[in-house]
Amino acid sequence: MLRNAEASLRDRLPIDWLLRRQPAPDDSPFDVRLTLGPSEKDSATLLVEAKGRVGPQDGQRLVERWKGSNTDGPWLLVSPYLSPRTRELLEVAGVNYIDDTGNVRLVLPTPAVFIRTSGADTDPWPVEGKLRSLKGPATSRVVRAILDFKTPYGISGLAERAGSPLSTVHRVIELLDTEGLLEREPRGPITMVDWEGVLQRWTSEYGLFDSNRVETYIEPRGLDRLFPRLRSSGLDYAVTGSLAAARLAPIAPARLGMVFVDGDTDDVAETLGLTPADTGANVFLIEPFDRVALERGEVDDGIRYAATSQVAADLAKSPGRGPSESTALIRWMAANEDAWRS
Repeated sequence: MLRNAEASLRDRLPIDWLLRRQPAPDDSPFDVRLTLGPSEKDSATLLVEAKGRVGPQDGQRLVERWKGSNTDGPWLLVSPYLSPRTRELLEVAGVNYIDDTGNVRLVLPTPAVFIRTSGADTDPWPVEGKLRSLKGPATSRVVRAILDFKTPYGISGLAERAGSPLSTVHRVIELLDTEGLLEREPRGPITMVDWEGVLQRWTSEYGLFDSNRVETYIEPRGLDRLFPRLRSSGLDYAVTGSLAAARLAPIAPARLGMVFVDGDTDDVAETLGLTPADTGANVFLIEPFDRVALERGEVDDGIRYAATSQVAADLAKSPGRGPSESTALIRWMAANEDAWRS
């Protein structure tokens, strides 16, 4: 790992720069020291530790150990693979890193160095048997429950609220725990959830168009006609996207209607008087990835809206200003947590 890290740095530093490895002090938690710079006089020394497998919690523990050893940085962590969440936490702590897939961060004030390159965002050498993704209906249902309900709760209680098997809940909790997105008592309840981090982690794999069946239509007389028809339709539906976000965190008037529906989209479109359209559509009818997309929402003025957590996720990868609307909605969620979490 250390040889790979040195080779990675040599590929990215000026060809005439010094790069020398030396042993770390005996009383140091580090493996080696790396000195680099344009000359011996104008150089910096990195304290380097190499670890075979580092998750978010491992990274946090390493930083705490380094701080407790009274060794000043700059520090460099070397590992075969570092996940996006691990890299994020290391950057917050001001730690440099290199992994074998090409994820590199090296920031030094003197000599002035800023190197940042991207490698893999998924582990090329995963541990067999462990959940590695939140993609799919089963895991998404558990994630929605984690987002929608406040802690504390146990695994069994969460499984009941999510309507999911205990085995699925265990695997999702294990994944989020290793990524430092929740805290739990040993053999006890989950006591804290970083819901913003969980939402971000989920939407790195969930996308409105990737995870659901979406069909596009036109309401020729404008979106104002959509709500009265929904009220009188008798359909099982939930409004999401811009129309749902605008009631809580408006950025600009909504120009696109997104509606989860229980049933065939063409049948629903006929009930609502919508015309199929490949271009110029202003209404998306969505057959959801799971029934949970229609659950735990809110009724306002006779209109059923999707849960706020679902709306934020749906907007994150939506076209146009969807990502900006998602960001604005998440800011509202952070300031009004009691209004959307049970």
